[in-house]
Amino acid sequence: MKTLRALIRRNVKLFFNDKGAFFTSLITPLILIMLFITFLGEVYRDAFASAIPEGVTISKSLENAFVNGWLFSSLLGVCTVTISFCSNLLMVQDKVNGSRSDIDVSPVSTTVLSLSYYAASAISTLIICFLALVVCFTIMAFTGWYLSFYDALMTVLDTVLLVLFGTSLSSIISHFLSTQGQMSAVGTIVSSVYGFICGAYMPISEFAPAIRTFISLLPGTYGTALLHLHLMQGVYKELDGKIPREAIEGLKTAFDAKPEFFGHNLSEGIMFAILIGSVMVLTAVYVIICRKQTKK
Repeated sequence: MKTLRALIRRNVKLFFNDKGAFFTSLITPLILIMLFITFLGEVYRDAFASAIPEGVTISKSLENAFVNGWLFSSLLGVCTVTISFCSNLLMVQDKVNGSRSDIDVSPVSTTVLSLSYYAASAISTLIICFLALVVCFTIMAFTGWYLSFYDALMTVLDTVLLVLFGTSLSSIISHFLSTQGQMSAVGTIVSSVYGFICGAYMPISEFAPAIRTFISLLPGTYGTALLHLHLMQGVYKELDGKIPREAIEGLKTAFDAKPEFFGHNLSEGIMFAILIGSVMVLTAVYVIICRKQTKK
């Protein structure tokens, strides 16, 4: 355990000492916050207004809470996974710069080394994502706060689970990378594609049926849906009694608070089970891969 802790500290320190990787990871969510607010805020503000019946007056703070809840949940849904890939590339960098060869000749087992990469990636990603979450909560506190303590706590839990999901997935993929070109290619693909296939950049209900079916098979979709649900749950409760229940259910469906799996609405508990199960399966796969490499 002492060796494992030392390697985790070493990997976390190297990530944060790499100013390029660290500031890129840190600035990315902040840039996305500004882009979402500047360019997408009005789009979802209009969509929210169109769901409100004529003659019903909704406060500006409630409107802000709806828009910010959707945009910030999308931001966290993306960053928890993409930053995991960024922080986990230290595993590949050690192979590229020769540090891995030096470690391999030491008495450190491959399993311990692999687990240290996993743990360090999770810790580094959690630090950055929690900073982003604090910024999101601060903006919501000043523009419109309707979160209960339970919803805020569940949002933190969603973030942790998505970070573990992203770390597990990125650990498996990074394990097989060995060149700088492969690192760049994977980083580019994940950054440009993941936001769409997890339902972050636009609601899943806007996609074609075939694409919606494909997206419903991806575990990350339900992690993002949980963020949508918890960051916007207070808004839906506040709307109850002000607009018809059918309109509220329509908003939940349109904005992915009630995702479907082959025509069946999934409850919050089932979405948690899917996400936790995916983390456990992916982590087990990573451990198996590491053990096989040790045997080899």
